[in-house]
Amino acid sequence: MLTLLFIFCMISIFSKVAWLALRGAWGFSKILLSLVFLPIILICMLFSNLLVIALPILLVVGIFSALKEA
Repeated sequence: MLTLLFIFCMISIFSKVAWLALRGAWGFSKILLSLVFLPIILICMLFSNLLVIALPILLVVGIFSALKEA
């Protein structure tokens, strides 16, 4: 009986810890994507003459961030 209670508590605690780690990793990846990778990708697209694709992406992200902030 105590073994069953112990297993239940272990699953409960580790599922909460795993969920917290997943939420933290998701937040970190969003920050990393928006602050590091998106500008690097847009600059690389600019230098490789893909301005036709880079400009609409930049406009959509800019409009989205402006609307989300308000």
